[in-house]
Amino acid sequence: MTSWQGEAEDANEAPGGHVPTPGEPPRPAPDRPVGIAVVGAGYWGPKLVRNAQHTRALRLHWLCDLDLAKARRVLGEYSTVGATDSYRRVLDDDRVDAVAVAVPAAAHHRLVRAALEAGKHVLVEKPITTSAAEAAELVELAEARGLVLMCDHTFCYTPVVRRIRELVHGGEIGDVQFFDSVRINLGLVQPDVDVLWDLAPHDLSILDFVLPPGVEPVEVSAQGADPIGAGRACVAYLTVRLSNGALAHCHVNWLSPTKVRTTLIGGSRRTLVWDDLNPQARLAVHDRGVDLTPPEEVTDAIRHRALISYRVGEMVAPALVEQEALRNVMAEFAAAITEGRAPLTDGRAGVRVLRLLEAASLSLELGGATVPVGASARDGAACPPADRAAVR
Repeated sequence: MTSWQGEAEDANEAPGGHVPTPGEPPRPAPDRPVGIAVVGAGYWGPKLVRNAQHTRALRLHWLCDLDLAKARRVLGEYSTVGATDSYRRVLDDDRVDAVAVAVPAAAHHRLVRAALEAGKHVLVEKPITTSAAEAAELVELAEARGLVLMCDHTFCYTPVVRRIRELVHGGEIGDVQFFDSVRINLGLVQPDVDVLWDLAPHDLSILDFVLPPGVEPVEVSAQGADPIGAGRACVAYLTVRLSNGALAHCHVNWLSPTKVRTTLIGGSRRTLVWDDLNPQARLAVHDRGVDLTPPEEVTDAIRHRALISYRVGEMVAPALVEQEALRNVMAEFAAAITEGRAPLTDGRAGVRVLRLLEAASLSLELGGATVPVGASARDGAACPPADRAAVR
């Protein structure tokens, strides 16, 4: 292997279909810690190494990187962990039950596939691959082999997002009416992807994680701008129509002089406000909203008045225990393997996020047109102009 990029050259595959829940449970390893190797010693790899070393259910055996000297520098005091530039050596080691892949996304498909074919469970950082078709292929392979394939959607393992999921799934906010997120800051303008592919995966993975059962994205529209001439969208607005008629909206921006990280989730009973830059009150639950008088309760006495009323109640800030999200990621990965179950953010979650991103890219190409979830730029390019009426 000469480069991570070389591991991912022939990555274009036919679109994948529905990915079912794995029928065969993953191979458990209950009698000992799960042996793991980290692949990639760049920005994220050292964080995986540190958290693997502090997760009792895991035993770190290798850090693999093409730059062997870098891998050795990252390991430092971890003298019991081997450093190697040979991915094959890692996959041939019987002590290694699982690998955590933290390399450029272009290499994900080939490296993850090789690990699954070698019988290893896989944790892969976002995005799972560079296309939904490749991701669906990997999910099907993991299912056939009875292996865990987990996406490192790190925000989903923060205490605040876990609490939001509990409140939404438990019905405390009522029916979801809107989802609105803002993720803006100054830089970094990426050389190979636009701002949607750089920042929106965070919010889309959160949306996928917290939506209640039975509510799912159905259509996507996106608009972007490149005011600095970078050659790609640096400011973008993404709108997702949900199956219950609600809208989810994401604003991402590389050019804002101030950093904003907020998410609002409105429900028929309560509204959640998450400000990730406010550690004193990251999450606020507002008993405020709009009530509509049901038609059957409208009497002649109130018919002349507005049917809409405004509810103003108390605000509660739930207590949240500060925990490192990546530590929770590693614990969930180990638990999914040993318990023989799918992780909270499995490969299917990665496929769903990629389908939203691909539909957003197609919408950008079509000037903000609304396209169905699952449509990609490749699909749009293949459509003659007369057939694009199906892409609204």
